Amino acid sequence: MSRMRYLRAVSQTIATEMKKDPDIIYMGEDVRYALKGLARGFVDEFGPERVIDTPISESGFTGIATGAAIEGLRPVVEYQISMFCFNAFDELINQAQKWRYMSGGRVKVPVTYVIPLNFGAIAGQHSDSPHSIMIQGLMKTVMPATPYDAKGLTLSAIRDDDPVMVFLPAGIRGRRGEVPDEQYTIPLGEGEIKREGEDITIVATGRLVLKALEAAEQLEEEGYSLEVYDPRTLFPFDKPLLKKSIKKTGRAIIMDDSPRTCGYAAEVAAFLSDECFDLLKAPVKRITRADVTVPFSPALEKLVVPDGLDELIEKVHSILKK
Repeated sequence: MSRMRYLRAVSQTIATEMKKDPDIIYMGEDVRYALKGLARGFVDEFGPERVIDTPISESGFTGIATGAAIEGLRPVVEYQISMFCFNAFDELINQAQKWRYMSGGRVKVPVTYVIPLNFGAIAGQHSDSPHSIMIQGLMKTVMPATPYDAKGLTLSAIRDDDPVMVFLPAGIRGRRGEVPDEQYTIPLGEGEIKREGEDITIVATGRLVLKALEAAEQLEEEGYSLEVYDPRTLFPFDKPLLKKSIKKTGRAIIMDDSPRTCGYAAEVAAFLSDECFDLLKAPVKRITRADVTVPFSPALEKLVVPDGLDELIEKVHSILKK
């Protein structure tokens, strides 16, 4: 076991897999300079033919990755900013995601898209969390919350024969955690109970998993028992595990950093209403991003982007009312 930063776990996983598989190439804007830290040392180790600096055209290099995958390579594509995937939406959803279906399974498109989620005084065009939009396009989507999960899910994404999006949330990419030295996979679609509890299930994604765990620890002193469920793979997500948790607790709060309207939390809430209604003892509550563009002002940004901790504690008190 080694203790390493979240971002390092992702980087090390990609590099180790590139050593084993010469068909893996790494591409994106300024990746040879490793501006985000992910590709540090890659060009020295694997050379410019496998570590490719692309023009500033997300649509262009995303389309190139699709073609390369169809021809037998396994590209890993790094986006500098999460919202830049909007520029490549046609290539992602109308091309890469649909080729296997339209070819009757004869064509595989094994591309991994590594996408940082950002906020923090960088305003409207750089702060979106577009994971729910990609899920609406039926793209396999993961969002690891710990260095351990980051390594296992990244490797599963690289080895999958479909395109997979790996979202790396803001605020936790520098966190450290214990990670096994050997390569290992976490199956796509397999969630995890991060903390056992009896009173209420907290469904949390990405950085908000850590907020949920922090709140659970604080509220334990007041006699509340919170169970924290992390889907890890947002699409397809582990419905049986969540249903099992709801059967035990009968209550749910969903925490996710996409907008409230048509966001990921809305879909989870719909699942609970459709398939777990008879198990629920209280209405499902959500903690989400507000339905407004992220402002540049740090003070206003705090009102838009969910911190999770204080609001979660307040909602737990309102639901349980002990």
